[in-house]
Amino acid sequence: MDDPSRRGTRSPAHAGAVHAAPGGSGVIGIGLAAVLTAALAQGSWQWFATYVGVTLLAVVLSFYRLPPWAPGLRRAYLANLTAFALVVGLCTAITLAPMMQRWAWLFPMPGTRDRCPELGAYESIRTEAALAGLTGRDGTALAHAQDVHRQTAVADCLSATTTLWLPVYAAGVAVLVGLGAWAFDRARARGRAATG
Repeated sequence: MDDPSRRGTRSPAHAGAVHAAPGGSGVIGIGLAAVLTAALAQGSWQWFATYVGVTLLAVVLSFYRLPPWAPGLRRAYLANLTAFALVVGLCTAITLAPMMQRWAWLFPMPGTRDRCPELGAYESIRTEAALAGLTGRDGTALAHAQDVHRQTAVADCLSATTTLWLPVYAAGVAVLVGLGAWAFDRARARGRAATG
């Protein structure tokens, strides 16, 4: 026989389980971001990385909720806030990486991009030397091969430079997100305390 009093005590457990689900989504987002960052950091940053970063940001921002700020729960709140800010910073860095690689105004680190065109010119000369015996046959094909090798060398150089500086951008975004969320949650807690 089913005891009605026991049936009533199961509801809070279900509510707790549903409440814990958003935290699981945040952990999944952390895992996905870490795996995809490691996979995409090799070679030139492609525009698909922007799509992946935006998708991860949408998942994390839609399903993860920070616990409400309370003076007695500072340690747990700060741990959640730190994880949330780092994941958002990582996803934002993945989103911006192809743009940083291609647009000098977004990635104005002096002395880091300048050597890449020189590497491209060197690769073009090296391709011409490697295919010197074929110059009389098809000059257009040689010029095309030189151009492709030059572009690949420049893109790989810019990609390596971008990946080197990506943690700085990710950390900067994480700090801004963390401070913004902390200030917003404290203001909201003060407003609730004033009205209550």
